[in-house]
Amino acid sequence: MLYAIVDIETTGSFPQQNGITEIAIVLHNGNEVEGKFETLVNPHQPIPPYIVGMTGISNAMVSQAPSFEQVAPNIFQLLQNRVFVAHNVNFDYSFVKYHLQAAGFDLVSPKLCTIRLSRKVFPGFKKYGLGHLSRELGIHIENRHRAGGDALATAEILDLVLKNNGEKVIKEMLQKDNKEYFLPPNLSKFYIDQLPQTPGVYYFHNKASKVVYVGKAKNIKKRVLSHFTGFDIGKKRQDFLREIYAITHVSCHTEFIASLFESIEIKRLWPAFNKSQKRYEQLWGIYMFEDSRGYKRLAIDKKHKYAQPIIAFSMLVDAHRELWKWVRQFELEASLCFLDKHEPAVWPPVNVYNKRVDAAIAYISGEKESFIIKEKQTHIVVEKGKFIGMGDIDHDGKDYEWIKANITAYPENEVLKTMLKRFAERYPERLIFPNIST
Repeated sequence: MLYAIVDIETTGSFPQQNGITEIAIVLHNGNEVEGKFETLVNPHQPIPPYIVGMTGISNAMVSQAPSFEQVAPNIFQLLQNRVFVAHNVNFDYSFVKYHLQAAGFDLVSPKLCTIRLSRKVFPGFKKYGLGHLSRELGIHIENRHRAGGDALATAEILDLVLKNNGEKVIKEMLQKDNKEYFLPPNLSKFYIDQLPQTPGVYYFHNKASKVVYVGKAKNIKKRVLSHFTGFDIGKKRQDFLREIYAITHVSCHTEFIASLFESIEIKRLWPAFNKSQKRYEQLWGIYMFEDSRGYKRLAIDKKHKYAQPIIAFSMLVDAHRELWKWVRQFELEASLCFLDKHEPAVWPPVNVYNKRVDAAIAYISGEKESFIIKEKQTHIVVEKGKFIGMGDIDHDGKDYEWIKANITAYPENEVLKTMLKRFAERYPERLIFPNIST
C-alpha cells in the first residue's frame, strides 16, 4: 500500500477564508520513506501574529514563495493513487482538497488519521496530539509546527504502527463501510458504538462536558453519523466538529416523543450550536382587567412572565385579528378593547357589558381541551390547552389525576404547543379525553 503523509501550515482554521503557508508530503511505500516534497506557499493574505509566533513563518518568508496554484499540479501528482495520511486528517485533507479544487484539480483519496490509528495500536496514552504522542513513542520532532518536521514525525508514527502489526487496523479503517475516519478529531468511536438505532434525543458534549448541541432522531445512530458525513468545509461546521468530544443520548418510544423532548432540552440547556427553537419568541397575549368604572377590559399586550393571558399569540397581527373577532361575535366595544380611539356614543350598562366579556372568555376557555396522548408507555398530558408534562407509566389512562401526579412536569413553549396542536388535529382518534372536575 502506498501512502502520502501530509502536513500543512495555514493562516487559519478553515479553508474557505484561509490560505496554506507551507506544505510537506512524505512518500511511503509501506516499508520505508521513498521521497519528500516541501515548500513554503504564498497565501496572498496576512499571516496572523499568533500563527507567526507558533510556526515561525512570517509574511516576509512567504512573499517570494510560489502560490498554491503554481505548485498544485505537482502536489496533485504526488497524492494520486496513495492513501492520504495526516495527524487529524480531516483538517489537512479539507484544506488541500479545497485549494486543489480552486486550482482545477479534483482530489479523491482514501484518508487515514494517525490520531485514530494510534489510539487503536497504542492504547492507554493520556493524549494523542502530535507532540505528546511523539514523546510517548520516543520520536524527536525537528522544527515542531513546521510542515516538514511534523510530516516526518507523522511518517515515523506510521512506521511504528506498521511494525506493530497495524496493517490489519489500517485495512479496517480504510474499508468503505467504515465511517470512523469521518468522525470529528476529538471523538472516540466508542461513543458511536454505544448509540442505539431507536428514536430518541442525543447530546454532543465539548471538552468540559457541556452540551453544545441537542438533536432528535427516528434512528439515533444513523442521524448522529449523518452530522459527520459530506464535505462541508465551512467555518461553522468545522468549528462545530472540533467541539465534539462525547455523545450521550436518551431513548424515546417514538419519534414524536423525541421531538417534544428535544424542544424541552433545547430550551433548558440553550446549546451553543442549536439555531432553531432558540430565536427570541416575542409573544403577545389578550389580557382582562377591570377599570375604575367597573368595566371588564380586554387588551393586547406583550406576554408577561408572571401573568397568564386568556390566549397567547406569536404575532401581534394574529392577536388583533382574534380580538376583533370577539368584538363582533360578542358585541363588545372596540374602544373598551383598545382597538378604537373613539368612545361609544352610548355606554352599555356595566353589568350587561361585563357579562358579554365573561361569555367571550368562557367560550375561549371552552375551546381549550384537556386530553392525554398515549404513545406506547409514554403519557403526554395537556390540560385546558396547556402542556403539563409527560412520562412513562404503567397505567391504562383512565385515572387522570393519578397520571398527572406520576408524570414529569415540563415547562411549556410555543414549539411544543404547535406540535401538540398539530398532532391532535391529525390524529384525533389517538386522544384520550378524561373527566376533569372544575
